[in-house]
This record gives sequence, C-alpha cells and structure tokens, in this order.
Amino acid sequence: MTPRVDSRRPRKPARDHARNAAFDVVRAVDERDAYANLLLPRLLRERGIKGRDAALATELAYGTLRGLGTYDAIIEMCSDRAPDPDVRDALRLGAHQLLRMRVPPHAAVGTTVDLVRLRIGQGAAKFANAVLRKIGSRTIEEWVPIVAPDAAHDPVGHLAVAHAHPRWIVSAFRDALGGDAEMTDLLEADNARPLVTLVARPGRSSVAELEDSGAMPARYSPYAAYLREGDPGQIEAVAETRAAVQDEASQLVALALTRVPVKGDGDEVWLDMCAGPGGKAGLLDAIATHGDLAGLSDETRHRAEGTAPQPGPEAFPGGARLLAADVQYHRARLVWQTTRDAPVITADGTEPAWRQGVFDRVMLDAPCTGLGALRRRPEARWRRDPSGIAELGKLQRRLLGAALDAVRPGGVVAYVTCSPHLAETRVVVGDVVGRRDDAEQLDARGYLPEIDGLGDGPHAQFWPHRHGTDAMFLALLRKRS
Repeated sequence: MTPRVDSRRPRKPARDHARNAAFDVVRAVDERDAYANLLLPRLLRERGIKGRDAALATELAYGTLRGLGTYDAIIEMCSDRAPDPDVRDALRLGAHQLLRMRVPPHAAVGTTVDLVRLRIGQGAAKFANAVLRKIGSRTIEEWVPIVAPDAAHDPVGHLAVAHAHPRWIVSAFRDALGGDAEMTDLLEADNARPLVTLVARPGRSSVAELEDSGAMPARYSPYAAYLREGDPGQIEAVAETRAAVQDEASQLVALALTRVPVKGDGDEVWLDMCAGPGGKAGLLDAIATHGDLAGLSDETRHRAEGTAPQPGPEAFPGGARLLAADVQYHRARLVWQTTRDAPVITADGTEPAWRQGVFDRVMLDAPCTGLGALRRRPEARWRRDPSGIAELGKLQRRLLGAALDAVRPGGVVAYVTCSPHLAETRVVVGDVVGRRDDAEQLDARGYLPEIDGLGDGPHAQFWPHRHGTDAMFLALLRKRS
C-alpha cells in the first residue's frame, strides 16, 4: 500500500545556487561591510557557478545593492513590523526581482520564500511571502509616487528615493551639473551596469588584438575597447599585463597630460604621485616608453595652446622616464606588477621623497570619495559619508601643492579625481591656484577635442550619462617659467 502523503507539510526547498550566492553577498555587505566586487567572483568560483547562473547571481547581488534605498522604502510600506536583518536582505532580493528584473512574479516570490525557508526558517518564510505579495501588487513606476517625496516640493528627496541614491549625493551631483535638467539621465546611468572597458597599452598591445579576443573599439580613447561579456582575465594580452581593465575616462585624462606641449632639451621625466593600483601608471609608462602612437595632431595641440604651429611630431614620440609612487606598500606593489619600465617607490606625496622642481609632467590622481565610480561599486553609495569631505579636501590641497612644487617651470600637472563633487574638484583647484603666483590653469578640454560635453571649462568633467564613463574630473595646471 502506498504511504499517504501529508500535503500540509511544507516541501523542502531545493537549493538555488545563484540566489544563495547573491543572498550571501548581500548579507556579507550588510553584516560586515564586505566588498561585493571582491566577494562575489570568489563565491562564484568556489561554488562552480557559471554561465547563466553566474549572470543571474551577479545581477541579483549588484542590482539589489544599488537599489537598497528604493527597496527599503517599499518594504517598509508593505510590512507591519521591521524585519530582522537577514529577512530584510532576502526581501531586498525579492523586491529587485519583482520590480527591476524580468522574473515572473510567481517565480520571484516563490524562489525568495524558498530561500528564506531554507536559510532562515518557516516562520520567516510566511512573513516574507506576505510582504512580497504586497510588493508585487504594483510596478516600480506605481510605487515611486507612493514612497518618494513629492517632486514639486522636494525634488532632491524625490530623486534620491526614485533612483536609490543617498540624498547628499544627489545634491552633490545636482550642484556639479548646474541644475535638474540632466539629473534623471545621470542617476539612471549611474544605476546601469557598465560595460567592461579594456586598455591596450601602446607598443605592447593594440585595439586590433583586443578585437580578435572578442572586444569592440571604444567611442573615444584610441587605446580602449569594450568587452560585452566574458572574463577579461582570460584574454591573453590582459593576462600578460600588455592590456588591462581601465575605464575610458581614466585613459583619457592620462592621455591629456601627455598631449600638453612642454619645452625641453632632452628626455622628459614624469611622476605619478598617487599611482596605486596602477591603471594610469601603466598607460603613462607605455606612452613614456613607446610614445603616443595614436596621439593628438600637432595642429590641434597648438590650437588648444593658442600658439603658432611649429615643426614637430604629431604625437609624443616616447623617450620619457616615469617614476611611480604610492603611500601604501600594497598599492605600490600593484603598480610594480602593472608597469614594465617605471621604478616604483612607497612614498607620501605630501612629504616628497624626490627632488623638487625637476619633473616635466606630474599625474596627481588624488584620493577622493569615489562618487564618480558608483556604478562599478554597487554598495559604495551607502557607505560614503559627507562628513569626511572636509578632511579629504585638506589632503587634496596639500597634494596638489606638492605636485606643483615637484614640477619644473614650464611643466604641467594633471589634477584628477574620480568624483564630480565641487568640494573635491573646482574648489580645490581654485584655492590652490589662487594662493600661488606660479601656476596657471589650462583649458583641459582643448587636449581632448574628440570629446563633447566636458563642461564650461577650463576643467574637463566626464559623466556616465554623457560619455558612458565614470564621472572623472580633470584640471591641467602649468607652472609658470
């Protein structure tokens, strides 16, 4: 006789490896401030999660972490009590599937409830089921007017909830853009997962080689290529450090520094003051050794500089020497692993270990809040704190002053931040230049003529929604002779 099955007994859920990995990442970020971009690849590798399951886990983890502010407001509206932290993280995953992914509602609810039952317990699963069904009763477009402040009375608060950014970051972006006109486009671009951008270091690799590995030419940088899918570490040129992963704006600010005419009698000497982890140093090292093989024309150089054309090469011909430095040993070691010909030292840029007034070009990629790279670090927006900006500004001013001291008369300094925050960009440059009579700011846009939308100048500001890059800031300063 066949045993009778008790249909009231809850079935034991199957383990969903992709969703379990995403849940573990979100819990680790919430519980111990883990870094998702470091933890998730390791979990996928250790658990053998590949292909579509790996893509699902990545979208679940990163998308959930980006959207926390919006999802938490909706979860609060749908709950009769504050959920425990582990249940809340599972609800966040479920909300992302219901509101932002093409997962059928029954599957989004069912798989999340199974996850809660497996990882937390039956009681929590019942609670999660009730909350998720309420969340799924409306679309994200219907929820936003309910949970977000009224746009007419509080436009910043509305944007913050609608697009899952802390209020202070929305305000900072709004100030840097100069108004509301582009804010929705910017915040939406900041929430979109970016393409992987590669750099082919000149003289060592080429865009054509990267294309042969499945990449496609980039929009702006002559050394960039986009990789739509796949592991960049499996590309031979990347594995051999002849190419690397590097945002296009990072490539272009380094390229702009090499394009400014500098008068000299012999080989140039360059300095990368805060070089870790080595992306810009790797490109500068290659250009210093092999030249700017796809550089700015001589005519355009002089048009940007406002001088009469003189006979000369169309691009930096090579023959410079680069010194790279970072205050932290482990970051300096990463630079050493990236460069080929440049010496690398551990040194504090505010207490220079080098002679003053001897460098032709100085790259200062200053420590900053990193607000320009939020799309690459999904949880970073919730970790940043505006209270630290004042101290960062003091450091940035000291470093920029030291960079101007290090460069020789007639030489040039690139001040770069991966942040558009005015307190880290224009204000810092304006303060330092205003206190010195030996520095003048050049129009950085003139050395990037292939790119529109860099702002009113004289600085250049990249934006995700305009250029598809990180929100990188560049100011070029020449030391007066």
